[in-house]
Amino acid sequence: MHLSVIHETRYRYEEAVLQAHHMAYLRPMEEAGQRLHAFDLEIAPAPSALAWSTDRYGQQRCYFELTEPHEELVVTARSRLTTQPLPAAMVGKLPHVQLPAGMPWEEAARAMQYVAGQAYDAAREYAQPSALAPVHDAFADYARQSELRGLSAHQVAAELCHRIYREFRYESEATDVSTPPLQALKLRAGVCQDFAQVMIAALRSLGLPARYVSGYLLTEPPPGQPRLIGVDASHAWVSAYCPQAGWLEFDPTNNCLAGQQHVRLAYGRDYGDVAPLRGVIRGGGAHTLKVAVTVMPA
Repeated sequence: MHLSVIHETRYRYEEAVLQAHHMAYLRPMEEAGQRLHAFDLEIAPAPSALAWSTDRYGQQRCYFELTEPHEELVVTARSRLTTQPLPAAMVGKLPHVQLPAGMPWEEAARAMQYVAGQAYDAAREYAQPSALAPVHDAFADYARQSELRGLSAHQVAAELCHRIYREFRYESEATDVSTPPLQALKLRAGVCQDFAQVMIAALRSLGLPARYVSGYLLTEPPPGQPRLIGVDASHAWVSAYCPQAGWLEFDPTNNCLAGQQHVRLAYGRDYGDVAPLRGVIRGGGAHTLKVAVTVMPA
């Protein structure tokens, strides 16, 4: 599928910002299943310094610095890319899709434990707790409310994905980017970021690796309605690991596997690793933030 993405972030400050340092994860990844054809990043006011680098996961990020006073910052990322579809048997709503075969989840969890002299597996890092996707008995208890005996690691992930979709309410005012996943679990409410981090924490609390995926989702307007500009948003979902089958991506907001309508920006332990735009400023006072995202067929 050929897609075009425009992502505009606009900060307005109550007072002038005297100096700012920002980091952006806004360039779609180049990986199997996704090919980037064009990318442009526009920053206003123009930064005094800008540098691209690769993070420890091999992902592109952009650092920029603003040294002139400014009361507004606008960052616009434009991308054109191609995504590949999943096999037909893996398209649809969970649990009615085919998953790759894999070892029982208990065996997978044991394989992810650190043991002296074992073969290296980079996925083990993602079985460890992180600030926004911790290991906790509450998450393990939530996962074990399902019958998990005999399931593979990916089947456990599918069960959790399906349950979060059924049991959690999508409420944009219920949480914010700093809401701990334990609070989201208690509320049974939030947005895609919360659903993803609850699912990641539940998998990790069973000893299974899982990582946070930051990106976009192509949405379809209601029948007979035009596609609106700027009404989409950043999206988040989960990548779960099985030692035999590898990584597979689950979207608990939409109860499906991530496919050709999903655009990947970056993988991380949680949102804190790969926020699309973050920074440190001097001055500014209170601020307002507006984000407008448009994803459409190219």
